[in-house]
Amino acid sequence: MPRNFVLFASAISTIALLGAAQAAQAPSMAGTYRCGPDAKSCQWSGATFTVTQNGNNLDIKNDKNEIGVATVTSNISISAGPPWNMLGTISPDSRTIDWSNGTQWRKQ
Repeated sequence: MPRNFVLFASAISTIALLGAAQAAQAPSMAGTYRCGPDAKSCQWSGATFTVTQNGNNLDIKNDKNEIGVATVTSNISISAGPPWNMLGTISPDSRTIDWSNGTQWRKQ
């Protein structure tokens, strides 16, 4: 096999592996969020949330001092456990989460 072909094949394999590693990386969700679209829709869940992140795992604390966990399940989806028990869709810029209960969290 010609040496140039082997080098080319190695380069393509490396690029493919790097691309796969980047695709598997969870979006950055850490920060402070405000619930919307209106205050009434957020009465039970809380108005503000602090999210810390370790890989795909999120720790969430709201302004009512309730604590829960969530998991980033893909680049566009998230699953929160108790006390919220919701599924969410992450915006392409990772600044908002649209939740299955009709609320939206917007990063501050």
